[in-house]
Amino acid sequence: MELVNPGIGLIVWMTLAFLAILYILGKYAWKPIMTALKERESSIHDALNSAEKAKEEMKKMEFSNEQLLLEAKNERDIILSTARKIKETIIEESKQKASEEANRIIVSAKESIRNEKMAAMTDLKNQLAELSLEVAKKILKKELSDPKKQEEYSKELMKDVKFN
Repeated sequence: MELVNPGIGLIVWMTLAFLAILYILGKYAWKPIMTALKERESSIHDALNSAEKAKEEMKKMEFSNEQLLLEAKNERDIILSTARKIKETIIEESKQKASEEANRIIVSAKESIRNEKMAAMTDLKNQLAELSLEVAKKILKKELSDPKKQEEYSKELMKDVKFN
């Protein structure tokens, strides 16, 4: 029953024990606990600030990355269009060179054909002239084998020749 109705001596001793523990805790425990709590609070605050800065930097980097990506896409498009133009000019130049080469070959072939034709015609004329001479020789030889015919033929030729 003393706990329900404590005595004055118990209250004094409990108060002294409480004050002694409070003094010991205040001198040795509260300051380190409070400094540790303040350090913890400041480290949490710093971590939150660092996280906020990192978040802002990530946004900036994301924006920068998007800009770099857009620039890279633009450069790629420029390079591809330049490559297409170069390809088209190379193809056009190749077609033009092929056309010029084909025309040159055709002109050369026509000239060669014309030269061959002229050579063949000249050769044919020469052969025809030789054959005509051979035939004329044979005819004259046969006709002029008789001396009377030779004399008649020479008189006939003399009539055709006119002297000035």
